Amino acid sequence: MRTLFKVERISEDCKARAGTLYLNGIEVPTPVFMPVGTYGTVKAMTPNMLSELGYKLILGNTYHLYLRPGLEIIQKFEGLHKFINWGNGILTDSGGYQVFSLESFRRLSEDGVEFRSHIDGSVHFFTPEKVVQAQRIFGSDIMMVLDDCVEYPADYSRVRESVDRTLAWAKRSLSEFNSTQPLWKREQFIFGIIQGGTYPDLRKMSLDEMLTLDFDGFAIGGLSVGEEEELMYRITDICTEKLPLEKPRYLMGVGTPQNILQAIELGIDMFDCVLPTRNGRNGQIFTTRGKINIRNSKFKDSTEAIDPGLNNEISQNFTLGYLRHLFVAEEILGSILATYQNLAFYKWLVDTAREKILLGSFRQWKNKIDYF
Repeated sequence: MRTLFKVERISEDCKARAGTLYLNGIEVPTPVFMPVGTYGTVKAMTPNMLSELGYKLILGNTYHLYLRPGLEIIQKFEGLHKFINWGNGILTDSGGYQVFSLESFRRLSEDGVEFRSHIDGSVHFFTPEKVVQAQRIFGSDIMMVLDDCVEYPADYSRVRESVDRTLAWAKRSLSEFNSTQPLWKREQFIFGIIQGGTYPDLRKMSLDEMLTLDFDGFAIGGLSVGEEEELMYRITDICTEKLPLEKPRYLMGVGTPQNILQAIELGIDMFDCVLPTRNGRNGQIFTTRGKINIRNSKFKDSTEAIDPGLNNEISQNFTLGYLRHLFVAEEILGSILATYQNLAFYKWLVDTAREKILLGSFRQWKNKIDYF
């Protein structure tokens, strides 16, 4: 029997959950944040650095990896894990969001989506089946179905179309998944995606239909695309009210520390976002005492450690003054240290949330964090 996920505790005063994902001998405690490794690399980090921080699950992107280096090369390396020298878990998204963002270069149909490469303008066609086949080649531990993601705001009829198309594609994806086998002796799991935009009735429709399908877990898609935060939380709450307790729940593309804590309170288990890595490379540092713009001149002679609250060599042994110097001098090491710090902070955030859930004090702890 396939066992992907077990819930260990649910908070008594909210929907926050602590659990564990089981991925090919790897145990991933939840709530979990997944660093984004779009092209098979988390920018400015080595696999060893990620392991040092305790990360056991990262995200890769089907659209980008399909275009470069391409399926043939990854197949030659016998999957993405060997290609990138990563011994832990990988979740690959379907590329649906990336295709959605290429609005002027894509054409949707019931069969799939035609798009032009952002690299060389070449034309490609994704079907639900082809996306599953690509992720079989990647050997990702968790794969996502192809979905139809819509912009915000979008009118009701367009979102209804997205719900219907996403469901039809989910059925085809699951059929392809069930009729094929892993290529690289790694057990693979598949998640369905809930759409519906910001329309509660369409979200419930998507949920009701998607829950009739035997997916290993479920993701909430189509949020964090420009809607107000309170609206995002309201839709997330609607979804977690209906999602099965025994399966993992993934809120795609979210987000800020506040977003993550609020979504954990609403019952979300899994997160990904480029924010800690991208913002780190641009000089925004997340620490246990708040956010820092490291280019601010007030840090130029600071002998204070980057983050004394985190127990790792980089956070404790490099100073804010030195980190600012690296950014002003445009040294690559600045991006490396900032990215490491931000991912260390995000790991601390979800690990502490898990600890508080297990202790029964998550909500009390969360409500005291007001410095973001």
